[in-house]
Amino acid sequence: MARILVADDEEGVRSFIAEALEVEGHAVTTAADGEEAARLLSKQGVDLLVTDLRMPGMDGLTLLRKVREEQPDVEVVVLTAVGSVESAVSAMKAGAFEYLLKPVGSPAELRLTVARALERRALLNLKTEVRQSTSEVVLSWGAPTMGPVVEALRKVAPTQATVLLVGESGTGKEVAARALHQWSERSEGPFVAVNCAALTETLLESELFGHEKGAFTGAVAQRRGRIELAQGGTFFLDEVGELKAELQAKLLRVLQERRFERVGGTRTLEADVRWVAATNRDLKTMMAHGEFREDLYHRLAVFPIRLPSLRERREDLRPLSELLLRRIGEELGRPGLKLSPESSERLESFSWPGNVRELRNALERAAILADGAVVESRHLWLDPTSAPTSTPAPAMGARLPDKTLEELERMAIEQAIADEGGNRKRAAQRLGIGLRTLYDKLRRYGMQ
Repeated sequence: MARILVADDEEGVRSFIAEALEVEGHAVTTAADGEEAARLLSKQGVDLLVTDLRMPGMDGLTLLRKVREEQPDVEVVVLTAVGSVESAVSAMKAGAFEYLLKPVGSPAELRLTVARALERRALLNLKTEVRQSTSEVVLSWGAPTMGPVVEALRKVAPTQATVLLVGESGTGKEVAARALHQWSERSEGPFVAVNCAALTETLLESELFGHEKGAFTGAVAQRRGRIELAQGGTFFLDEVGELKAELQAKLLRVLQERRFERVGGTRTLEADVRWVAATNRDLKTMMAHGEFREDLYHRLAVFPIRLPSLRERREDLRPLSELLLRRIGEELGRPGLKLSPESSERLESFSWPGNVRELRNALERAAILADGAVVESRHLWLDPTSAPTSTPAPAMGARLPDKTLEELERMAIEQAIADEGGNRKRAAQRLGIGLRTLYDKLRRYGMQ
């Protein structure tokens, strides 16, 4: 968790804040005044400073300015009395993330504000890491189908045009969005992503626009939304086809007017972001069925780019597999993992309906199974329900099995269960599918 420094001349306030944050697992250090806080900051790094504005000696505003000058990556939350809101505004202009009125309403309000400040710090750190690795970004290794994609991304990146990335699940739409951000004039700003399919409609609205204190049950404090956190950068709206009708209308207004209000609020905020959206759904078909707004589609699809499937970029398969395996080896503490020639050939002949995401999962399973530095063909568990696009030609005189795909799948399941001595969990792992999927197939084929 985070390292937090609390500076306040009231011992009761320091103890209250420290206890409230330590419950969350944070490491909290306290200081009785600004001078002590400055000394501690010079000796140890922290992620967040929570400071009172009015303290004897060095006050909170002076401490804030010192932190901004010497440690600009440290987020700061200031505490101020009800009658000193003007001081809090000055602190915000000087670079504070947020302010809280004293006495703090509840531990929950404090924890929520701290969580949002730490979230912003994590986003800025990620932005720095991405910017530092810009020269290493590779979207393709020579696949002809990827050439026009990279060229289109390069050309649209310097503009402010809204980009819609379309393609099957797992084709690397977020990677493309990050590349677009890195090549744009907004690369110094944050890259913020929201997956529309991962949150309920109520939570998604709050995530997008933020909310005011008391806007709904559980809204114990003001919260900035992801659009607000992305100011000056790129906002990536993933799985945009999952948006419900009401949110589609609200998003359309933001795209048209470049302004929005927090949930439960009346103050209009600017949406100074570059919009990038992505979907694996056919939005034109959804429009025909009344499931997606035509006006929103045209706002999002100013510059549409289709990401080809892995099946369409075979030339990238081997180098991409090698890159992914190197990263997996580093994550597992086993650097230097390599593919055998047979493994590479098998990977290249597979259909990969799940695209890059499925490829990475297969490589991670194989890396775990491999005892040495070389991943052999026997370590690759590929889903038998995904037929390869090309198969070795049968030997002269050989006869192809006269069976349906369902029969072949059933045979593969029976063989896997037999090989694992009836252990269905290990059989599912051998087949490269989830245990629930295996049980669904067993029910379908009456094999329970």
